[in-house]
Amino acid sequence: MSKKKKITENEIIDFYMQYVLNHGEKPKSVYFFAKENHFEEGEFYLHFSSFEALEKEIFHHFGKHTLDTLNKSEDYSKFDTKNKLLSFYFTFFENLTANRSYVVYSINQHSNKLKNLKTLSKLKTCFTDYISSLNFDMMDTKIENIEKFKSKILVETAWIQLMLTMEFWLKDTSKGFEKTDIFIEKSVNTSFDLIQAAPLKSLVDFGKFLYKEKIHTP
Repeated sequence: MSKKKKITENEIIDFYMQYVLNHGEKPKSVYFFAKENHFEEGEFYLHFSSFEALEKEIFHHFGKHTLDTLNKSEDYSKFDTKNKLLSFYFTFFENLTANRSYVVYSINQHSNKLKNLKTLSKLKTCFTDYISSLNFDMMDTKIENIEKFKSKILVETAWIQLMLTMEFWLKDTSKGFEKTDIFIEKSVNTSFDLIQAAPLKSLVDFGKFLYKEKIHTP
């Protein structure tokens, strides 16, 4: 079969995901990967500098695809901030579920969790930019130093919340990952109650759910 002269970024991503799912490991080299899929090695480097860069872009694509889907919805534009964030979560995890086998492989490929977090670095940028664009009605502390760093703390906390949700989803064995949906609703509701200094009912409710699911049990 003749080699392709041109190949797109999305095609390389599809080839790579199929390869690791079929072989349970990443290709031995870019040269071997390109040869297996009938395109020139140089075409790979037009889009990615390494397999690590490619893996980062895959998760970035999950985030971008989520936002593209939401922005095409007329209803989404009318939602308040909490419902926009809930919509992001539900759509994002639908995308992850559609690619669960690859996500599980990618997240678990390194015993060192820091290396796994590096794979999510471009997703983090995409997500935190999204969080920064939302209009959160935060509690006014009247304390200058807290006000100065409040937005930064909010963004970092939102990212940690997304990571905790991913961890829960990876361990979720319920039908249709319905417990992850419950986790999303309760965690987002709790976050907004805390931001707005609302009553602690949602926090207690979420705490009961976490205790019941024994999220911290190995």
